[in-house]
Amino acid sequence: MSEQMIKPYGDTFDDGQVQLSFTLPVEIGARATKAAIKYTESLNFKDVAVVHSSKLADNFTCFVVYAKGIPSLNYKNIEATEVESTQMDYYEINSLIKTKLNRQMVVVGATIGSDAHTVGIDAIMNMKGYNGDYGLERYPEIQAFNLGSQVTAEKLLAKSLEVKADAILVSQTVTQKDSHIRNFTEFVELLEAENIRDKFLLVAGGPRINNDLAIELGYNAGFGAGTTPNQVAAFIICKLLNI
Repeated sequence: MSEQMIKPYGDTFDDGQVQLSFTLPVEIGARATKAAIKYTESLNFKDVAVVHSSKLADNFTCFVVYAKGIPSLNYKNIEATEVESTQMDYYEINSLIKTKLNRQMVVVGATIGSDAHTVGIDAIMNMKGYNGDYGLERYPEIQAFNLGSQVTAEKLLAKSLEVKADAILVSQTVTQKDSHIRNFTEFVELLEAENIRDKFLLVAGGPRINNDLAIELGYNAGFGAGTTPNQVAAFIICKLLNI
């Protein structure tokens, strides 16, 4: 396999230029700025420049840093998976459900655990949708149940069983201390304990989710930031119909 060496691009090709932001537990000032430079250099960057610093609270300073990365990466060695489904619009998806599934498709979604954010699940489920793309509640051929935020794994499962869901959408926005991993895992383990994992298509979503991680956690697919409702709907119906 031939090499394809890559580096970040800023002003000129392969210059390695990057922008970093981080917080150090120190009071703002010249000494803090020097500490930010030294720390960035320890990460294998050179030509470090602090372009912005601001006090967040006593003894906490946020920095924005420009720097140049030294290493290159062989892109040929990078492997990743993407969700595979046919690209379809709102009308094509509704037509496929009506003519091939011969019933409404049932989808239940929620943000689980203590996460109070609904921006992700609402973008996919709510009628207005996201980025000009209708949400699943708008589809006449989809029964969409958005349970909102801070839903327990048990409540999400109970609702999914009640309405005979085809797919369950599990959203997580909060990721501090890997809480999203624990919550995603808890839901899969609940299904496995009840011996009903195979009854549903499971879709994970959130800013820290990609397809590889979702598959690793036991889900059928994972969608990250920028996902539109038709991408999720197309994946579900194609999976149900095995096309």
